[in-house]
Amino acid sequence: MPKITVALIFGGRSAEHEISIISAKSIAANISTEHYRIIPIYITQEGLWLCEGIACEILNLDLSALLRTSPNDSVRLTLQNLVEKVAQQPFDLDFNAAGINVAFIALHGSYGEDGRIQGFLDTCNIPYTGCGVLASALTMDKALTKLCALDAGLNVAPSITLFSADYHNNREMVHTQIEKQFEYPFFIKPANLGSSVGISKVHRIEELPQALEYACSLDSKVLVEKAITGREIEVAVLGNELPLVSICGEIEPGGDFYDYQDKYIHNTAKLFIPARIPDDIQKEVQTAALKIYKALGCKGMSRIDFFVNEHTGTIVLNEVNTIPGFTDISMFPRLMEATGISFPELAKRLLQLALENSEPFNNNGLIL
Repeated sequence: MPKITVALIFGGRSAEHEISIISAKSIAANISTEHYRIIPIYITQEGLWLCEGIACEILNLDLSALLRTSPNDSVRLTLQNLVEKVAQQPFDLDFNAAGINVAFIALHGSYGEDGRIQGFLDTCNIPYTGCGVLASALTMDKALTKLCALDAGLNVAPSITLFSADYHNNREMVHTQIEKQFEYPFFIKPANLGSSVGISKVHRIEELPQALEYACSLDSKVLVEKAITGREIEVAVLGNELPLVSICGEIEPGGDFYDYQDKYIHNTAKLFIPARIPDDIQKEVQTAALKIYKALGCKGMSRIDFFVNEHTGTIVLNEVNTIPGFTDISMFPRLMEATGISFPELAKRLLQLALENSEPFNNNGLIL
């Protein structure tokens, strides 16, 4: 049986560029070279698409081994030509001509997790891992996710949505509006970023202007959100029409909250798998995760985060991540492993789900 050619797309233009590279390294190390051929495609922060040499170097892949397993020189040249033409003629592409069967998207944040790359790949008739355009766009916007969650019957933290242009036009009015509606502390966060980039916990009026300036510099839409008391619980969901939900994991922040520094720099947070919550509450969290996964139309995978107060039994949705991290410390692969699915098996299943979810003519007749 011929090997399946996987375009591993990573990097990207978002603030989560470096995290994407780390995720892609882990993914590349766990895709079976016996069944799959990896073609790495690196997108620079300026939006330039690069493949093979530079991309392999970033992922520490053996380029000579990659070239030996490629079908032939003409396929490699075709792929290189396609990548070079992306910026000039983005719709004059035929990835199938380059021998690519499926794309593994390892992009986080804007231009990767928000439906844009998904729409591009749909246009090119290339199956890809994870959610489609609509679910990706909805879940990337925290304000819209809240609306969908409320409609599905889930609890969310009270919040208001601000627009950066309005804030810059009248800062004092926005300060007054926030103080009228929220007691300290509360969170300010960009609506469309992940990895806790741009999030601030505001404890007093003196901290408010800086937090707003920071969030507004990163996104045109900003959320002001009530701080919820409870354990930070995460679950992984895997599948298309019949998704599997993992056991619950718990994060105990090393600081005031689980921010970017805590996640990727200081590494002071403590992870507990399984979560330190009663079995009945774990089942309620898993049920809530499946409910929002289906309500948003998610496919392939998502990591869904909650706040849980085991004393009151309150379960509050925090956010939905359609392309969760795949680093060594990331919860999604760790939760799947604790549920019985190893990282190599997880990579295989995600690729299978991508091909399964594509139109019949998209998978080049591959039977997995």
